Amino acid sequence: MKNITSKQRAYLTKLASNIEPIFQVGKNSISPELIEAVSEALEARELIKLSVLKNCFDDPGEIAGIIAERTRSTVIRVIGKKIVLYRESKTKKKIEL
Repeated sequence: MKNITSKQRAYLTKLASNIEPIFQVGKNSISPELIEAVSEALEARELIKLSVLKNCFDDPGEIAGIIAERTRSTVIRVIGKKIVLYRESKTKKKIEL
């Protein structure tokens, strides 16, 4: 996990505003499969958005923290039921901070 400045966070938030959520967290909340898929997506894209469905009763902020911890990524933003995560790719660096 990397420390991100508020300027970098603002930049990543702006980039994320144009992307659609690629994962949905449902009533089963966080599974090992979800963590693995999120980790792979972060490696490929660096910046991803997740959506927490209405049938998931866990707090989106808590979900974001757990997923970030397990995927060694950074929570950029949690707005309502949308979570934005960032992790620098080891092989396909795309976003210049």
